[in-house]
Amino acid sequence: MNDTRKYSLILLLIFGLLGLPASSFAAKKLKVVTSLPDLADIARQVGGDKVETFSIGKGYQDPHFVDAKPSFVLKLNRADVFVQVGLDLEVGWVPPLLESARNKRIYYGGPGYVDASRGIQLLEVPTADPAKLRAEGDIHIYGNPHYWLDPENGKIIAQNIYDKLSKMEPENEPYFKANYDRFVARLDSAMQVWQQKIAPYKGVKIIAYHNSWPYFAQRFGIEIAGFIEPKPGIPPSPGHLVSVIKKMRAQNIRVIIISPYYDDKPARSVAQRTDATVVHIAGSVGAFKQIKTYFDLFDYDINQLVAAFEQQHILTDGASK
Repeated sequence: MNDTRKYSLILLLIFGLLGLPASSFAAKKLKVVTSLPDLADIARQVGGDKVETFSIGKGYQDPHFVDAKPSFVLKLNRADVFVQVGLDLEVGWVPPLLESARNKRIYYGGPGYVDASRGIQLLEVPTADPAKLRAEGDIHIYGNPHYWLDPENGKIIAQNIYDKLSKMEPENEPYFKANYDRFVARLDSAMQVWQQKIAPYKGVKIIAYHNSWPYFAQRFGIEIAGFIEPKPGIPPSPGHLVSVIKKMRAQNIRVIIISPYYDDKPARSVAQRTDATVVHIAGSVGAFKQIKTYFDLFDYDINQLVAAFEQQHILTDGASK
């Protein structure tokens, strides 16, 4: 029996005596828990086979309101890294989960904590007192938190995750850097395709249900002319819907976008009175079954919007035939 085979048999015997599978001695993966699936997918693409990712929120859920489950506490307790959107997007559900998890590594400012918004150029930052805005029911009190819906911001999110993973495992920094570079290059290539598809519709005005889309609209040259909600998180009143209908008729707006977790009855009611098309687009990875990655998210949304514009025979100047 050669030495290599003898050594392997000895290891197997030890594992057997300990009641452990040989895989137990494989390299430990960093456990990365995220608030949203978009962050989890980016972490997976940067971390590769060195990380194990889990998203608390699902793409078909409103990211402002996620039901806490005991299993989430266990995931956070065992996490090495926690990544969240920040800007109080998750204020209603992340703080109690972190408190219950009792994992100091991933507390705010801890060695395993990542605020994915670091370095993002925020839009719609209010000048009013945040406490006053919250008292009025507004849920975007520090600026619009839906920044991951601009693919360019995906690069910044990836950079933030790469920085954290590299600090935690400096020996794997070259591996993380190669993955990060590959992600950015792929995003640059995909961006050219997305911009080419949406180019004929630059300047087109649309209505959104919730104010989730300023980053997306700015990147792709679409104008959000109004919202079904009077303020983020506030259900529409009949009077507000009448004002939206008047605006759509006056400005010949023919498309309304809405994420799948919102009640689309108000949007459909407005659409019936304005001959508009209601488009269900995704605010996150996993919103629909076919959206499994960050790239799938923009493939889907761009294609849905272009199809709606074509259906309405919208011209490049934003008008309709």
